[in-house]
Amino acid sequence: MAQIIIKNLRKEFGDFTAVRESSFTIEDGEFFMLLGPSGCGKTTTLRMIAGLELPTSGEIYLDGEEISQRPPSQRDIAFVFQMFALYPHMNVRKNLSYPLVSQGMARAAVKAKVEEVAGILGITDILNKPVGGLSGGDRQRVALGRAIVRDPKAFMMDEPLGALDAEFREHMSEELRALHDRMGATTVYVTHDQLEAMQMGDKIVVMNNAVVEQFGTPQEIYDKPASMFVADFIGSPSMNFLRFDGSVAKGAQTVDLNGQPMTVPRQIDGASGKLVFGVRPEHVRLSDAGAYRGEVLATEYLGTTQIITLETPDGDLKARVPAGQMATVGEKIGLDFRPDTITLFDETSGRALRSELNEGVLAHG
Repeated sequence: MAQIIIKNLRKEFGDFTAVRESSFTIEDGEFFMLLGPSGCGKTTTLRMIAGLELPTSGEIYLDGEEISQRPPSQRDIAFVFQMFALYPHMNVRKNLSYPLVSQGMARAAVKAKVEEVAGILGITDILNKPVGGLSGGDRQRVALGRAIVRDPKAFMMDEPLGALDAEFREHMSEELRALHDRMGATTVYVTHDQLEAMQMGDKIVVMNNAVVEQFGTPQEIYDKPASMFVADFIGSPSMNFLRFDGSVAKGAQTVDLNGQPMTVPRQIDGASGKLVFGVRPEHVRLSDAGAYRGEVLATEYLGTTQIITLETPDGDLKARVPAGQMATVGEKIGLDFRPDTITLFDETSGRALRSELNEGVLAHG
């Protein structure tokens, strides 16, 4: 059992606040992603869980025990770094066995454990090779093996695939997720790559400017973004934002988008002022009957689909449509939006307005 609970975690470096009152729970056995741009506080959060940094305030619970001030050696957590951090003067076998030897484990037990882990990772044939001559992928497997061999309560991984090229990184991400599924160990994984987070994670915390923007499953975060930052950061292309000055009444199911009535999910709270109409590209449809119009600026062919960029009265937007649907640059086209997917935002705060679509998500985001 390795549930990790984070309560009001804060980290200050002098006058700079790296993490600000973060709270979330990592359930036992989850593959948990800490996602956000560089400098958002995700790696600092990971290092505090591992004990490599001590929090300024807040609490960290591992298996129900408060560990925020304990040294790393008393946390039973393994850390995998981006740059492998292997011992260059040792071969693969000695790198894998070092954590066990340093704990005083019997030689026969060490050999058996190293062989078991090498088999899981597919590196049995390189056990006696020096690490200096290995490929990036094999060195990363060795780094993972050195963490796995200890049987820790949880794994902390700081962009472990960041040094690999794109093609091999995708392959290793699949291997890493499959390895997690076989072992069932709690894993906390830092990345700035939203595709990696969406593909691999059971749950995701999205961080920005030292705060947690949203916490939930990949589908919740994609379909029901809690803020404009999340809606923009997640998705390729990201969510379209059409800005307008106006108001929406409590309980309303339509909004006036600069003179054009649009159907939206039933609104739980009213709002007025500078508002934003948010729609994902795949929820924009080209329609001869569409009253809302846009002019085609560009098309991008992607095989089975295409991305069409359009100029509208309220800003440019992108539509993801079937590749066979005809659209010519300069053509004026009617547009429809799938109404149950629309998110309205308050532009000033950047937060999503509460609606039928996102009511349960925003309560704990």
